[in-house]
Amino acid sequence: MRVTVIVIDSFGIGALPDAEKFGDEGANTALHICEQIPGPKWPALRKMGLGNCAKLLGFNLSGCEAVENPSADYGVMAERSPGKDTTTGHWEIAGIVLDKPFRIFPQDYPSFPEELVIAFEQKTGCKMLGNKAASGTVIIEELGNEHIETGYPICYTSADSVFQIAAHEGVIPVDELYRICEAARKLCDRYNVARVIARPFVGKPGGFKRTGARKDFSIALPEKCLMDHLSASGIKTIGVGKIGSLFNEQGLTESYHDSGNPACLERTISLMSSPSSEPEFLFVNLVDTDMLYGHRRDVGGYFQAVNEIDTALSEMIGLVKKGDLLVITADHGCDPAYRGTDHTREYVPLLVYRGGRCMESGGEATDVKKGSDPESTGAMRNLGIRESFADVAQSICSWFSLSPIKEGVSFL
Repeated sequence: MRVTVIVIDSFGIGALPDAEKFGDEGANTALHICEQIPGPKWPALRKMGLGNCAKLLGFNLSGCEAVENPSADYGVMAERSPGKDTTTGHWEIAGIVLDKPFRIFPQDYPSFPEELVIAFEQKTGCKMLGNKAASGTVIIEELGNEHIETGYPICYTSADSVFQIAAHEGVIPVDELYRICEAARKLCDRYNVARVIARPFVGKPGGFKRTGARKDFSIALPEKCLMDHLSASGIKTIGVGKIGSLFNEQGLTESYHDSGNPACLERTISLMSSPSSEPEFLFVNLVDTDMLYGHRRDVGGYFQAVNEIDTALSEMIGLVKKGDLLVITADHGCDPAYRGTDHTREYVPLLVYRGGRCMESGGEATDVKKGSDPESTGAMRNLGIRESFADVAQSICSWFSLSPIKEGVSFL
């Protein structure tokens, strides 16, 4: 028995009712991509019911419309935690609902409090360049030459709760950059900052390029997460991509820090192809949609990244055996057609594919509240509008016949 959860990072599907509080009224990642890219889109996701998810919220996805017989249970989820960042979203998927948001630093110079700057420079022995919100690629080009000349790291933030440290690998070796980030992580704990991120780069002025040696240093989890509950019950837990960093490896039996969607998709297919003699949970983050295209407001690039995921999904679906579960969702939005470069506060899609259930033609979609037994009828269910991402964690516990956890309502 294997449960696989794939998070298409930032693939939102419509502004939440409280989006105005976050400055995100009218954002809709999936819709705006579909509106700007003509023609049919994402056949695997469409067949599973991505368009049906959109229909629950009252709109149609052009080229990825609702289908009469989706091959998966479908719904959308609202985030209960007060945030729209990667850590908050993933933690809630894993059953941790926060009651207060992480610290967001001001966007203009100086972004970091003076006492944090002083403590950082004393603790690391490094003066700080930057100290403002910026795109990583932009600030590296802006300050990269000064960094090479002085040896000082480039420290910057964004609209997320992050303290990012960029350094040329020829000036500050990667291991040393990690040491600096570990020191910064301890300092940032008191400010409730979600992540400290190491951003190594190489090259020369005018041609700098970030490397795959990025590393996230997450704030400690406030309580046990889904993987803790699963591993304590003898279930193998595997993280792919950013998962290990976001959860500080907590509760994970294995962790693969593959960089970029192609490597993560290849790893996921390899793991799903391998027979397992024990129950297994596979948690995957696909970051490129967010990092490379959402923040850079690249609609075409975002569309193509989802297209590549869709192609891989066609192969993954064939690997889902009877008794297995494949869940496709997201952690927040990052509408590439919206203003600014920030994440957007959105619903996320929920597609739940069960091995052995009418996999080719799908079944008649039924309302989950009507109490039909999908295992006996083959019907795909309308899971409705869920009130928390934590419903995923609760449902996985239910699927493995474990005791309920504190948060979430099972849709199984």
